Amino acid sequence: MRHIVTASLILVGIIHLMPLVGVVGADQLVSMYGVAIEDPSLVVLMRHRAVLFGILGVLLIAASRVTAWQLGAMWMGLVSVISFLVLAWSTDGANANIGKVVAVDVVALVLLLVGLAAKLALARRR
Repeated sequence: MRHIVTASLILVGIIHLMPLVGVVGADQLVSMYGVAIEDPSLVVLMRHRAVLFGILGVLLIAASRVTAWQLGAMWMGLVSVISFLVLAWSTDGANANIGKVVAVDVVALVLLLVGLAAKLALARRR
C-alpha cells in the first residue's frame, strides 16, 4: 500500500510540474494551451500560474517521502484537479489543447483517489 501512495504522489507531482515550462514565457504558454497570450499582464498571470503548479508539484513529490505531508498534499492536489475539471467542463468552446489538459487531469484525479484510498487503508491498519 505504501508503494501505491508513493507512486500516486510522484506521478501526480510530475503532472503538476509539466506546466512549469510556462515560466519561460509566452511562446511556451501558447504551445501548451493553444491560445494567443499577447497581453503582457496576462503573460505575467499565466507565468505565475506555472510557478504555482511547480510549487504544488514539488510538494506532491516531497510528500511521497514525508509521511506527515501526504494527506495534506493529496487534498491540495484534489482541489487543484477537481476545480480545473469543473471549470473546464462548465465552459463551452475550449480548444483541443485544453481537452488534453482535461484528459491528463482525469488521470491525475484517478491517481489521487487511488493514492488516497491506499493512504486511508494504511491508516486503518494502525
